[in-house]
Amino acid sequence: MKSDSRIVMTLDAGGTNFVFSAIQSGEQIVEDIRFDSEANNLDKSLNNIIEGFKIVLSKVKEKPVAISIAFPGPADYPNGIIGDLGNLPAYRGGVALGPLLKEKFNLPVFINNDGDLYSYGEALWGFLPWINKKLEEANNPKRYKHLIGVTLGTGFGFGLTVNGQLYLGDNSMAGEIWLMRNRISPNEYVEEHASIRGVRRVYSELTGINISEAPTPKEIFEIGMGIKQGNKEAAIQAYKTMAQVVGDALANAITLLDCLVVIGGGLAGAYPLFMPFLIEEMKSDYVKSLDGKKVKRLMAEIYDLTNENDLKEFLVNEYRAIPVYGTNLIANYNPSKKIGIGITQIGTSKAIALGAYSFALNELNKKIE
Repeated sequence: MKSDSRIVMTLDAGGTNFVFSAIQSGEQIVEDIRFDSEANNLDKSLNNIIEGFKIVLSKVKEKPVAISIAFPGPADYPNGIIGDLGNLPAYRGGVALGPLLKEKFNLPVFINNDGDLYSYGEALWGFLPWINKKLEEANNPKRYKHLIGVTLGTGFGFGLTVNGQLYLGDNSMAGEIWLMRNRISPNEYVEEHASIRGVRRVYSELTGINISEAPTPKEIFEIGMGIKQGNKEAAIQAYKTMAQVVGDALANAITLLDCLVVIGGGLAGAYPLFMPFLIEEMKSDYVKSLDGKKVKRLMAEIYDLTNENDLKEFLVNEYRAIPVYGTNLIANYNPSKKIGIGITQIGTSKAIALGAYSFALNELNKKIE
């Protein structure tokens, strides 16, 4: 797509800010334009969206071919209808955002979840090309084609890209990982610990302070790493708890999907603190109740791709030649099953924007074909 000169206007919509831009040939050509999301006022919110795209339109030299938006769910994404959002209450009841913008700008409009577009951007432009290039440089013929992308921040987002195509499900609800059962607190869902509020919650509980007075996740990370003064044990435990519930949820996902995982979002920068606990959780064992024998949590070997030694082992070529019985033929056999867990290589916001851009062009190409 780097050779594709078509322009796509993009919007990354959050509960606080709307961020607008435009992308051409895989590069951002309009610097971020920010508007308040006006979460409780539909008129102001929609007017801000329209105004944001008008400004982007005034800054590009050629007419864009589409608008592509990352918007929180629930939503009827194929039809461009936004549903009952928790962080944007003004949109409850159903808002036909796609048809509105199509009417205003006379352009095709594509809307998807930010977690989905994050996965798509990382699969096409970020993590997946990066690891496959590493494998090529290591003379390893193995190539990965599928990718789980998760975001850790205000919430716990998820997206799945399969063979270069975004998997959305029949009801635009694929990958609602945030609703999985919470390993630490089975009566709660995962996001209650796999989020900013979850990290602050555990720290506040362990230190006896009100959650409103708890440090930010960045500060808690710095406390846990010994960079900043505070309750170091509580800080480490806060991220360990998050890592355990995230690791458990990802292990469930990998059991079904068998693909690499890339982590982004506001909490991803704390990976030096939480990643070892996440990997430990995914490498853990079940204990069979009848005979007490241990069974591995996952059939695949799990590698921390942020760790230099793990990355080196992951890249090792383990293919070997075996004879084809009764013939003089030789077959290549790879007995290893490897799954890598890593951190965004291009940044979460850029991955989402590139995912939105790529999705729009892909859909337009389908119509041409």
